[in-house]
Amino acid sequence: MIAPSILAADFSRLGELVLETERAGANRVHVDVMDGHFVPNLSMGSIVVKGLRPVTKLPLEVHLMVTDPAKFIDGFFKAGADSVIFHIEVVPDPVPLAKHVRAMGKKVGLAFNPDFPVDRVKPFLGEFDLALCMTVFPGFGGQAFIPESLDRIRAVREMIRTANPACELEVDGGIDHRTITGAATAGANVFVAGTAIFGHPTGIAAATKDLAKLAAAAGA
Repeated sequence: MIAPSILAADFSRLGELVLETERAGANRVHVDVMDGHFVPNLSMGSIVVKGLRPVTKLPLEVHLMVTDPAKFIDGFFKAGADSVIFHIEVVPDPVPLAKHVRAMGKKVGLAFNPDFPVDRVKPFLGEFDLALCMTVFPGFGGQAFIPESLDRIRAVREMIRTANPACELEVDGGIDHRTITGAATAGANVFVAGTAIFGHPTGIAAATKDLAKLAAAAGA
């Protein structure tokens, strides 16, 4: 599944570009929210989700790279989000917040950075719909995929097999036509791509379709 990250999109044409990814076969829209504290950058708020909701039928997935995700979750759902992802680094006991989200009838994901020990994620996988393995350190788009991430993806996939087979394994950071095959082979099945889609020289539709074909060919 391909999840275009709108962080890399031209915001003056955001609705138009999201529609283009939808028509090209994207599966969801990835919305990166940064607070300037958990990560050294600021991005967007719930008003962007509210603006996109009537534009696309795709699920809107909000990645909360913030110090206090509980403060923002309800507002994003009110704006029209379908799921939220928050980081275990700022919520060491993520289960109560995950249950809060699920009680609202929404989906919830647990993210972890490249330096977070993956074995510490396993006890919580049963409470989540998605595990997000960051393949760069979050905060800025256009970064290169960290090669050591492949071993981490394999490890998390094995944990998911035993703990919660329905849990999706998403990767985010440096995903493009050169790295998606390796990530898919390692066990990922949802691929966040920003620059590789919105900055591709052949255009958004061609890039989206190409990534989807490569992922499918690798078994994702």
